[in-house]
Amino acid sequence: MLALLHTSPVHVPVFDALRDEDHPDLELRHTVDEELLARARTEGPAAVADEVRAAIGLAVADGAGAVLCTCSTIGGIAERAEAGVPVLRVDRPMAAAAVAIGPRVTVVAALESTLAPTVALVEDEARAAGRPVSVRTLLADGAWARFEAGDQDGFAAAVAATADTVTDADVIVLAQASMAPAQRLATTAVPVLSSPRPGLAAGADAARLARTHPVRAQDHPVRIPRATG
Repeated sequence: MLALLHTSPVHVPVFDALRDEDHPDLELRHTVDEELLARARTEGPAAVADEVRAAIGLAVADGAGAVLCTCSTIGGIAERAEAGVPVLRVDRPMAAAAVAIGPRVTVVAALESTLAPTVALVEDEARAAGRPVSVRTLLADGAWARFEAGDQDGFAAAVAATADTVTDADVIVLAQASMAPAQRLATTAVPVLSSPRPGLAAGADAARLARTHPVRAQDHPVRIPRATG
């Protein structure tokens, strides 16, 4: 079973659909904690390290053979968790594919808090591959407000419009999993990459390799209770 740690409920049907298309034998367990991203945006990703480790620990206790973090802002924190099972960030396979395409990488994000972690990830993959890389960043102005308002079509259109301004890059990376629909809307001649499909494939491989006993789990979101007072 593969556990997915999300910071928005919109990811649940997206990854369920990808599972149904590409990995029909894969069991998923979704954990949604929107507060992780909210705090990481204001206090920095390190501020939620304990909560991320706790969420991953709960997933492992429930029988996860691997954990996939779908939030780019906290992906690096999740990767460093010592959980006894593989913990992956959804955007690493995308970053590896980007540096393989060419050295000029443009990262497009809707949240400023996602830019630095994604740039660091692309540079890390370039070092691992022994390839040169030059990373430029673009913020899709106004896109996140549309996302928060529930305007998914407007959000995707705003991201695609930003990507379409890029002409001097070898590849465009859409930093957040939620931006994936913009990949098919963009008309730029520069290749545009998104993270959900390759990320889920990596998670599925890790879960299958790590699993020693099959565990049944319900495919529904689990929200982390928070203490009050």
